[in-house]
Amino acid sequence: MPEVKISIGGREFDVACQAGEEHFLKSAAQILDNEASVLSSQIGRLPAERMLLMAGLMLADKTAGMEEQMRSLESKLGAQEALIEEMRARPEPEPQKVEVPVVPSEVMDTLAEMAARTEAMAAAFEERLGVTDNFEA
Repeated sequence: MPEVKISIGGREFDVACQAGEEHFLKSAAQILDNEASVLSSQIGRLPAERMLLMAGLMLADKTAGMEEQMRSLESKLGAQEALIEEMRARPEPEPQKVEVPVVPSEVMDTLAEMAARTEAMAAAFEERLGVTDNFEA
């Protein structure tokens, strides 16, 4: 079982760990040392036991807050997953039919007749005025 030398709050400790776990121990010790450094800067020098207790309590408080946040996020995630499953279970919507209005043939015939009458009236008006379509030079 390897022993690792760690530093927390300016104090050295020899700690045993499982083979291959050294990097995890060093990482955890760094986190604890960061908390101990905060305590040392705020309170000053403390006995090792008290410093470790306070740093551990600070980390436990942060961990509890993160666990609460994680539970909240897991709850929200569960609700979103349930909503996704509900939406997937819904039947596919029916295609919508779009009707394009068609002008009835009677209306088209009436409009054509009105256009023909208008052209005839314009021709008659031009004839009365003596207007000709010849523009020969």
